[in-house]
Amino acid sequence: MNDLFADIGYKSINHEGEQLCGDHVEIVEQGENSTVIVLADGLGSGVKASILSTLTSKIISTMLAEGLTLEDCVETIAATLPICSVRGVAYSTFTIIHLIDNCEAELIQFDNPLTILIRDGINQEYPMREMNIGGKRIFKSVIKLREGDVFVAMSDGCPHAGLGRIYNFGWKREQIAEFMETVAAGGYTAKTMSTILVDKCYELYGGKPGDDATACVIKIRNREPMNLLFGPPSNRNDGDNMMSLFFSKAGKHIVCGGTTASIASRYLGKPLKASLNFEQSDVPPIATIEGVDLVTEGVITINKVLTYAKDYLADNKSYEQWSFKHDGASQICRLLFEEATDINFYVGRAVNPAHQNPDLPINFNIKMNLVQELSECLKKMGKRIKVSYF
Repeated sequence: MNDLFADIGYKSINHEGEQLCGDHVEIVEQGENSTVIVLADGLGSGVKASILSTLTSKIISTMLAEGLTLEDCVETIAATLPICSVRGVAYSTFTIIHLIDNCEAELIQFDNPLTILIRDGINQEYPMREMNIGGKRIFKSVIKLREGDVFVAMSDGCPHAGLGRIYNFGWKREQIAEFMETVAAGGYTAKTMSTILVDKCYELYGGKPGDDATACVIKIRNREPMNLLFGPPSNRNDGDNMMSLFFSKAGKHIVCGGTTASIASRYLGKPLKASLNFEQSDVPPIATIEGVDLVTEGVITINKVLTYAKDYLADNKSYEQWSFKHDGASQICRLLFEEATDINFYVGRAVNPAHQNPDLPINFNIKMNLVQELSECLKKMGKRIKVSYF
């Protein structure tokens, strides 16, 4: 096992006038460090294409994750996909990226635009072996992974962007590669890079996409642990034990909540310095303790982080807000969404008397639910999560 981590993010836009996307991305984990990612593009657009791509991606990802061969997967797809009544064929193109032990990538491509590999900031060519499976011309590559590698898989809606408008022959793969070289140099997460690419496609389509367009980006990076402390322990005598475990962990340390910050301050023997500067009106100000990377208010701030996390997993429209602001929620987002790969939550079960007022919308259950929901969102981002209760 190495210290590499695969950051995976994707985004799609629908064909103009269609409610469903004809592209589908499926991600299946195969143990802790192996993952199967499938981007499928169904024939046409709308409901039929959505069914074709969803079935294709789910069948391939599940079967490969279970150890079946590519030949078995393709034969199963051919036997399973419904026949299009208009064209008389069952057809879905696909790109498979199988990350094995975070050491190498097995890349299998059928009729989608060839995946782009950016290494050392430059678009790199990679060897491909042509195969014929079930009458389909498939290309297979095996690539040893390195820190900083960026893979860009896409449906043909991306190179078709601008066709007949800005570009006579669409936005060529070479041009997309040059564009993504610049984006990759910005140090963005995989999700943000996929968002930038698809938003550019939307712009080239003039806001009226002539095809479904999907980009799936995989960024290889080193693991980065992060620790977040939220709430005092239910038993006051457990305070030192909780703090000892929290501060002994490698990585950055985030403390959330006023009482929790006071306990951390006493444990470290360092003063808690509050700030009265409201960076954002709906998020309480941060504080500082020497030896702690970030100190914020508790429930309100974490609730804001959860709101941003849900948006990040959807359209990522709030990125422009939390990516540069200095309020507590925005800073936590940058640490958890962009920097962290492994996140340890230390959650105190103490009941805050201030939250027991029936006129307030905050109670103990809401606090626990916040942690659970945020953990689930972070898992969907590909983070490795551990929650410890005190």
